[in-house]
Amino acid sequence: MEKLTVTASPHERGDVSTAKIMTDVIIALIPALLASGLIFGGRALMLVGFCMISAMGLERLCNLVMKRESSISDLSAAVTGMLLAFNLPVTISYFKAFLGVFVAIVITKQLFGGLGHNFANPAIVGRIVLMVSFPAAMTNWAVPFYDPKAIETGATPLVTGYESYRSLFLGNVGGCLGETCKAALLLGALYLIAKRVINPAAPLAFIATVFCFSALTGRDGLYQILSGGLILGAFFMATDYVTTPITTPGKLIFGIGCGVITCVIRFYASYPEGVSFSILIMNIATPLIDMATIKRSRIAKYESARESEEA
Repeated sequence: MEKLTVTASPHERGDVSTAKIMTDVIIALIPALLASGLIFGGRALMLVGFCMISAMGLERLCNLVMKRESSISDLSAAVTGMLLAFNLPVTISYFKAFLGVFVAIVITKQLFGGLGHNFANPAIVGRIVLMVSFPAAMTNWAVPFYDPKAIETGATPLVTGYESYRSLFLGNVGGCLGETCKAALLLGALYLIAKRVINPAAPLAFIATVFCFSALTGRDGLYQILSGGLILGAFFMATDYVTTPITTPGKLIFGIGCGVITCVIRFYASYPEGVSFSILIMNIATPLIDMATIKRSRIAKYESARESEEA
């Protein structure tokens, strides 16, 4: 008699894997990586490499300690390390960068069960912990094309408020090493959209909300979009599969919420930047958004099917 094997779903698998998606994300981030090396020097590239290697090493160590299968081959840890590095100033010490990676990989990701179980974007949590713990180091912005032997630092465009659109777009400003060159980030974002790796609903809602909120409060919306980490956060962090809503209406709500919170923090709080905090808050709200939008989506489909049957 033939033996039947029962396995858990899914039973039909596509050709899209986590490793393939993460590879596309890394490819999309390469233009910004090269721009950071050009703008801030070789240390920017070394810092990114250090964070990526640390993330993969800590992930593998957690796999061994927790007796799980190795997960470094899915490249999610590498992407987390890369994104965290993009959210750091090039002047930060390797020790502090490692602490951020530890928080992102060990605490935020692995202690909650690994990929697919984390409650928030690990890179976002790592950056926020570093911001709260080491505010001076996290706001020590090197000016573009600085001399490592005589480091010059300055404020970000969100503080100065007088940088040209051209400088903001090309990255000739101070800031985190991966957020300054908007041209490179947008090129990577277009690649991810063309490859259908990300849905543009949340990023566009995020950006549009910041523009409208800024205009309504008498501020330059375009300047707000091109300053700080808005483009990086919108396209590469507010599109995380695990911590953002599933449905398109949910993604729009998520993006609008991120935009409103970002503007409130930027305009009325003591922090000049609010992208990280806004994404973290909306990550926490994602289960509630999913519950509301998925239920409404099912009701709408049911009513549509019933109307078709009656017709």
